[in-house]
Amino acid sequence: MNPMTTTALVADDEPLLREHLRLQLATLWPDLQVVAEARNGREAIELFDEHAPAIAFLDVHMPGLNGVEVARAIGGRARVVFVTAYDQYAVQAFEQGAVDYLVKPIDPDRLALTVQRLRQPPAASAAQTDLEPLLDALSQRLQQQAPARQHLQWIRASMGQSVRLIPVEEVVYLRSDEKYTLVAWPGGEALIRKTIRELADELDPDRFVQIHRSVIVALPHISHVTRGANETADVHLRGRKEVLPVSRSFVHLFRQM
Repeated sequence: MNPMTTTALVADDEPLLREHLRLQLATLWPDLQVVAEARNGREAIELFDEHAPAIAFLDVHMPGLNGVEVARAIGGRARVVFVTAYDQYAVQAFEQGAVDYLVKPIDPDRLALTVQRLRQPPAASAAQTDLEPLLDALSQRLQQQAPARQHLQWIRASMGQSVRLIPVEEVVYLRSDEKYTLVAWPGGEALIRKTIRELADELDPDRFVQIHRSVIVALPHISHVTRGANETADVHLRGRKEVLPVSRSFVHLFRQM
């Protein structure tokens, strides 16, 4: 890759919209390289950590983690452009924040203005601390708009010749194990044939948080969190010896703890 090439991530749950934005960007900014395309918020974080692009185009309304939550996980490591379909409140908030925004369907002239802004050096005043109140306000707004949904209540785990029904409220943590997911609860451990990404979208976000691309933990079972080097941390559990890693993309969850 040319060291002068600017890289970008495009995150949208609609494949045609991702392709349309990528083609528009190729026309307006030939030197921009889209290094990754994400279908949802969690994939966006994983691909961002893998490719470290300079710019992230984030759809606001994505399944699992929305674009605002992804922006918070990215922190100040990239310049963020939000893409929104209809939320006028969000548009007004973006106009006052240290980010850019695009409204679907994306107008070529408006995208050209965004490209012009992105090709300029970022302003020193656009600090991440200035972005936090905006992200908080947008997150609250999205929660108010989100329809009520039923969260997972039981996890089925095959144990020998029997099937164990594990109450979700007893689960301490879940950890990805190649093609399986390890479920840990006070009564033992079990492997299930379901990815941690699928489980993350079904669990109650008020009880469970993802702290690593391969780990989800239940908040009531956290004893304390210790800070590590390079913006990482470790989660210690109540009455258990395991120590769970917190990656840089999720350490912001514990900054207020």
